[in-house]
Amino acid sequence: MFTGIVTDIGTVTAREARGDTRFRIRTAYDTASIAIGASIACSGVCLTVVQKGDDWFAVDVSAETLSRTGLGSWSEGSRINLERSLKVGDELGGHIVSGHVDGVGEVTDVASEGDSLRIVIRAPDALAPFIAEKGSITLDGASLTVNSIETATFGVNLIPHTQQVTTLGSLKAGNRVNLEIDTLARYVARLQQWSKTA
Repeated sequence: MFTGIVTDIGTVTAREARGDTRFRIRTAYDTASIAIGASIACSGVCLTVVQKGDDWFAVDVSAETLSRTGLGSWSEGSRINLERSLKVGDELGGHIVSGHVDGVGEVTDVASEGDSLRIVIRAPDALAPFIAEKGSITLDGASLTVNSIETATFGVNLIPHTQQVTTLGSLKAGNRVNLEIDTLARYVARLQQWSKTA
């Protein structure tokens, strides 16, 4: 489990095709404190550490994950949002995030609003019912508040701090982002669906 509070921006330093795809990621984390088998959210995708060095760790990504997320476009030099898994007693600054990406959205517009950036994203139609104004959504691993929604298009604002400590400040129209809907929205929708069939 994660909170959607990005704590490092990593850089992909190698991509290797094996049975799965292995990515090596440079990080500012103290890798001595990262266990092999630990979970790290990489741009919103929960991945398992399979190897590590002084300033890097490696993860294996299945073809299924590559096809359902934006990770397929990662190459050497790609910058990614990182978050280590939540520990009991940690501050819950964002919202509960599982690291299981629900779909990939497309940025349709980026505009300045004061010091903030307004990002507009088109979500897959199947996810639109789960996105609510003033609700939470995870974009490439970052917990954000939905400020507006119209059908499957929604807007979020990035304050200067978020622009600096995540990769989201460099988004442009046409970029694709990993989306994870709010867990509460998922279960409310499931309960409503179940109550109609019960």
